[in-house]
Amino acid sequence: MNDWSFQLYSARNHPPLSNTLQLLAELGYTQVEGFGGLYDQAAALRQDLDRHGLTMPTGHFGLAMLEDPDQALPIIETLGVKTVICPHLAAEQRPSDAAGWKQMAETLNEVGKPYQAAGLGFGWHNHDFEFIALENGQTPMEILLENSELGWEIDLAWVVRGKADPAEWIQRYGDRLCAVHVKDIALAGENVDEDGWADVGHGVIDWPSLYGQLRQTPATWYVMEHDKPNDVARFARRSLATVQSFAG
Repeated sequence: MNDWSFQLYSARNHPPLSNTLQLLAELGYTQVEGFGGLYDQAAALRQDLDRHGLTMPTGHFGLAMLEDPDQALPIIETLGVKTVICPHLAAEQRPSDAAGWKQMAETLNEVGKPYQAAGLGFGWHNHDFEFIALENGQTPMEILLENSELGWEIDLAWVVRGKADPAEWIQRYGDRLCAVHVKDIALAGENVDEDGWADVGHGVIDWPSLYGQLRQTPATWYVMEHDKPNDVARFARRSLATVQSFAG
């Protein structure tokens, strides 16, 4: 049986956060994943997590914050984060060729050292742009993994949106996985008001099959996410019911 986590970014448009934490605890979640918008009041957030019996073993931290470990490490310690995830690069930050992505891999290796020295895991979370082939035929995701010691928090739905096969990527790089974003994509033309995302088990991704494959990897944390749910309670409840139906 998993301790299922919930990416709090999913509830960013549905304040207050304390209500979301209470809802998650009542539904049976035991963990949450943080993101950058939550860290200004880390001590208060930790108190709220403790009040609801929740932990935050993973957290998303932007590259700019990670480059300042004196700022990031106290927040990480306060919240009890065990694995630090760099979640995204804005379009203007993204390299345009293979050499640039190799340099980015080397940069991330260096950025990760203070966190690894503190006994923390350090990884990358993908979107779709990492699966677009570059001029040498490689993808940014391949270059990042093959030129770094990064762990990988695989977001399977973004892999699919990147027109890649998640099963193939798990087979190739499963030993690098530290966490998983459990997420789904609606049928074409559906859930337009939710940017085409779906509650887990109510979309097109074959989660029971992929979960079986993922369980053979070192991935420790399974994090429910929906980028734009119009009903957070519905998403949290239905998604948890889905994964419990095949994973316990």
